[in-house]
Amino acid sequence: MRERALSEERTVFLIAHTGREAALRSVEQLVLGLLKAGIRIRLLASEAVDLDLPDGVETVQGVQRAADGCELILVAGGDGTLLRGAELARDSGLPMLGINLGRVGFLAEAERDDLAVVVERVVDRTYEVEERMTLDVLVRTNGDVVHRDWALNEASVEKQARERMLEVVTEVDGRPVSNFGCDGVVLSTPTGSTAYAFSGGGPVVWPEVEALLMVPISAHALFARPLVTSPHSVLAVEVMPKTPHGVLWCDGRRSYELPAGARVEVRRGQVPVRLARLHEAPFSDRLVAKFALPVTGWRGRSAC
Repeated sequence: MRERALSEERTVFLIAHTGREAALRSVEQLVLGLLKAGIRIRLLASEAVDLDLPDGVETVQGVQRAADGCELILVAGGDGTLLRGAELARDSGLPMLGINLGRVGFLAEAERDDLAVVVERVVDRTYEVEERMTLDVLVRTNGDVVHRDWALNEASVEKQARERMLEVVTEVDGRPVSNFGCDGVVLSTPTGSTAYAFSGGGPVVWPEVEALLMVPISAHALFARPLVTSPHSVLAVEVMPKTPHGVLWCDGRRSYELPAGARVEVRRGQVPVRLARLHEAPFSDRLVAKFALPVTGWRGRSAC
């Protein structure tokens, strides 16, 4: 790998999971490799205190405009860390390159053993960038918009009281579909189809498919099937007036309490999240690898 002078002032923003010793060592290895190659590193001061970092690493106190002047966001951690990185990627418009230091890591493009490859690709800028759909989410009460949010994976309307079901009515494009008691309803992008929606029995949707998903969770109803709609659809979940309060979760990170009678509307987001890709492998291969799916007996196209 050829070294580059720091005078080029190429900078990447690093978001890291620092909760485990093995993750700390991987992040430190990544930082050293990038610095040696002439890439400046910037990260949050709250994360830097847990790392043994050399001089020359820039730290910032908060995330607002933290990635200004950077060319890439590197995220090293599990699914939660990758979703945290997606917030900064969306706000900054920068591509995000995920390195999985957790278990599944569907948003990640590299694994712990790929750190040297990651450094080389970042230095040479040999990665592709793709855009992923997001969701724009709003909450209405008595017809007034009281909250706005967004999600990369999903927005979920969930019960708040463990002992009681949430009574809801679902809607697609201004028309009612069904009402039922449930633990919740997941409104998902194709990216989120392998996350919470998958756990609820929803279909796996290839990332290049443009669609929205509605997946009821533990619904008490004869018809409570997962729905796949147009990307131009508007999905809504209304909390029935005489039901306990619910809660809205966006990517499992941001929550908002939903009073009885609240209405949650979800539509395709105006701002996508950009992901940096190192591999051109089919999504089928990623699915098999991440879920350790059995494929013994497959003989390939030539056998057909």
